[in-house]
Amino acid sequence: MAKKVIADIEKNTSTEEKIKEAARRVFTQKGYAATRTRDIAEESGLNLALINYYFRSKEKLFDIIIVEHLQLFIHSVMEIVNDPKTTLQQKMETLISHYIDMLIENPYIPIFVLNEINANPEKLIEKLGFEKMQRENLYIIKQWKEMAAAKKTPAINPIHIVVNVLSMTIFPFIASPLLRNRTGMSLGEFNKLMEERKKMIPVWINAMIKGG
Repeated sequence: MAKKVIADIEKNTSTEEKIKEAARRVFTQKGYAATRTRDIAEESGLNLALINYYFRSKEKLFDIIIVEHLQLFIHSVMEIVNDPKTTLQQKMETLISHYIDMLIENPYIPIFVLNEINANPEKLIEKLGFEKMQRENLYIIKQWKEMAAAKKTPAINPIHIVVNVLSMTIFPFIASPLLRNRTGMSLGEFNKLMEERKKMIPVWINAMIKGG
């Protein structure tokens, strides 16, 4: 009996992961709006009823996938900002590169987050563990304060730098449909442009830090 229960759990987990992997591929290829639950069923090799049984709707499946991506991303960001072995500048460069890689792979995350923030910001904070982040003594903030005390950085609120990093990395992906439509860029050309920004944004941020 116990073996059967374990086998059923493993089967359910395997099926759920198979559906999520198929959904990730289809959402990335076609976009959220153009994706049908039937497309996910075909990609996974499973029937439509099974998709609906496990996840109820395309919207529910999309939410689960995006939240899982964001949770993994936030965990990796915490490792970067709390690394005592890297300088403030190195942290900025790594974070920017990390953000852009994540957004190229998951271009629909910014819109999802904006919608969630407008609909229920408290729920999003709870889902992603932002409360824990706020309570932790982030090493990157400690570094900033030490450098400011030594007059190696301007005496400005570091939140300005955070906002600039986020806006310069995230906004191009939000504006991607408009940019690509008006300039005639393909998706590949747009992604190449974002790769170039990995080197350019740290230069701009460093100039802000030095210039105050």
